[in-house]
Amino acid sequence: MENEMRGIGEMARDGGLSVSALRFYDRAGVLAPAWVDPVSGYRWYEPGQLDEARLLARLRRAGMPLADIRLVLAGWAGRDTDLVRGLLQAHLRRLDLGLSAARGEFSTLRALLDHRETDPMTSLRTATATVRLSVPAPELAAALDAVRFAAGTDAELPMLGGILFDVEADELRLVATDRYRMAVAAVRTTGHDGPRTQVTVALPLADAMRALLTGQESVQLGVDGDRVTLESGDRQTSGRSIGHEFPDYRRLVHLPAGRRVRVGTAAFRRALEAGPVRAGETREPGGEPYDLSVLRVAADGTVIVCADGDDDQHHVAVNREFLVHALTAGARDELILELGAPTAPLAIRRPDDERTFSLLMPVRLED
Repeated sequence: MENEMRGIGEMARDGGLSVSALRFYDRAGVLAPAWVDPVSGYRWYEPGQLDEARLLARLRRAGMPLADIRLVLAGWAGRDTDLVRGLLQAHLRRLDLGLSAARGEFSTLRALLDHRETDPMTSLRTATATVRLSVPAPELAAALDAVRFAAGTDAELPMLGGILFDVEADELRLVATDRYRMAVAAVRTTGHDGPRTQVTVALPLADAMRALLTGQESVQLGVDGDRVTLESGDRQTSGRSIGHEFPDYRRLVHLPAGRRVRVGTAAFRRALEAGPVRAGETREPGGEPYDLSVLRVAADGTVIVCADGDDDQHHVAVNREFLVHALTAGARDELILELGAPTAPLAIRRPDDERTFSLLMPVRLED
């Protein structure tokens, strides 16, 4: 009922925001609950806050930054319509200017792409020949587990919605990325002595492959044109590959060396999940906010999850959920974190396998 306090779940449902978003906006000082249970920490909201939540959801979908949203909500509550209108108009002007500039740049890029597609020197593509090779089932299963978490789900970028199978000499490399993180794993193979071959396997097919990898024997991987098949004994699964080229991941994994620190995976994960977080503001209109963990390396070589106020230009901020996923996919009791500059990706490596690792893009902290 409108005259009753709303719990955070009900507020999320009626306000058009997720529960995690409401928690984020509380920590960011944008929409604080009217009352927090001192024992359970459960958040409660007054009826009048429902309109603020709905307004906040609309403003975020329109891509307005949090600094302006705070002022809009303050003006809305104080019935300062001049302030609200001015902020809305200013944001709309920024969007118009940004869209105009983007259209000009995209027009130039389309012309360059047209030229690149018709230029025989730049239109070479990796041929997908007929390939058949043998892979140890446990190693392929481990490689799929190591990269699956990083695959993209954005329908606008279908080339990222799968796992790249890159066959070269006696090695098969699996690669996945969603732009914000990348995972790479490699397994040994036998039976292939042809040219390098790449094929992007859609996630449903990759998951079906993983379900077959229950034994200890080798399995047979086949690529025939755009069709990919995995055979395990008398069982098999097959399907068409994704008809889009995967990014040249080799250009993305050659990073300046950072400081390598060994961490106990379970203890470090607990420190992340229980430790302090910052408010991570999404850069995409309508996107969900997220928790940031800010990391630094102490003098004794341990990795510290920084609290508010522990700020330094050399600290590295990453999406906490993504880091937890990478630790889980690392599948080792100990892992190596490689921290470079705050603008360089954070690498998560296995101590016993340099060929299997993941990268997380850092997040720039607000000044």
